[in-house]
Parts: sequence; structure tokens; C-alpha cells
Amino acid sequence: MPLTLVIGDKTLSSWSLRAALALELAGADYDEQLIVLNRPGTRARMLEQSPAGKVPVLKTEDGPVWDTLAIAEYLAERFPEAALWPREPYARAVARSVCAEMHSGFVGLRTHLPMDLKRDQALEAVPEVAQADIERVCALWVDCRARFGQQGPYLFGEVSLADAFFAPVAARLRSYRVALPAEAQAYVDTIYQWPAFQRWYQSAQEERLA
Repeated sequence: MPLTLVIGDKTLSSWSLRAALALELAGADYDEQLIVLNRPGTRARMLEQSPAGKVPVLKTEDGPVWDTLAIAEYLAERFPEAALWPREPYARAVARSVCAEMHSGFVGLRTHLPMDLKRDQALEAVPEVAQADIERVCALWVDCRARFGQQGPYLFGEVSLADAFFAPVAARLRSYRVALPAEAQAYVDTIYQWPAFQRWYQSAQEERLA
């Protein structure tokens, strides 16, 4: 039985994007099942796929795995040869830390700059709470790159789950034309050059929203 990833609209669903990038990193064969968001039957359709009633959901031969962080860990264990986390123990611990921070934090950024891959327009003013999150994200990126990025352009040098988790943030910052320090801008450019992200982004541009 092939894996199936249940996702929301590619234009809008940041967590679906993270899970899809994780699957791409794993080199896993999988099918894709789309649930269109913001429709009268959306919630019911989600509940048919996941006990949490949310996307993404990874359907496996053993049953569903929901929540993007759990999906990432499942794939890292199932495809160990893909080295989804950095190989060095401390770098791996930091990568898990930044993913967990992304997973549970940055509420201001999420609220005021929701992902919209079709958008290309700045806000009139970025709320203070969102600006604080942006500054934290940039500091985090700079720190990871300085300490662990010698072997490549991604957060930990080679591409990893940390990049899958922060790719939607990079997309937000570009979509809303946020002015960034040079190091952070370079990382956003790296995400937009990542082939797996480019494929998703192109699909989003072709997507017709309700």
C-alpha cells in the first residue's frame, strides 16, 4: 500500500506543505489527496481522514499519522537512509528544537501573515507581535547557518526537516514583501530555489481557489 498524504489547498495550507516537503526529502512514493478548505463539507471530510479533523494526514498501511511533526518523525524512522535530520547529535538536537519552536510558536506571524502563495503585496503595517516573530525567525536562521551551515546553503548545510518546517515562513516573508537582513534574505532565496518547494509553488499558482 503506497503512502497517501491528505492535504489542504496548496496555496494556503502551510502544514500540508511541510509534510509534503518531508516526504520529498525521504524520497518516498506517495499519492496525494486534496481536501478543499473553507467549504461547507470541509470539516466532515477531514474527520473522515483524521481523528483530529485537520490536515495534513499521512495514511499508512498501519493507519493514519496526523500532525506534521509526527509525520516528520515517522518518515525519519521509516527512511533512515535519507537522513532527514542532521547526522551530528548536537546539530540534530538543535534541528529538533527549532522545528518544535516553529510547531508551537510564532502565533503573531501566523495570525497576521497567513500563508498565501499567490500573494505579492506588503501589509500597510506589520503588527508589533508579528514583527517580533519575524525578528526571532531571522535570528534563528542566522544562528543555525553560522553554527551548522558550512556544508551547504540550508539551515544545517544540507537540506533537512528544519528547512521543510521553515519553508512556509520563507514563503510568507516573500509574499508580504518583508524587508530582511541579508543573511535571512539569502535563506529565503535558497528555499525558492529548492526543487521540491518549486514544484509545490508551481502547483499552487495553477490552483483555483473557491
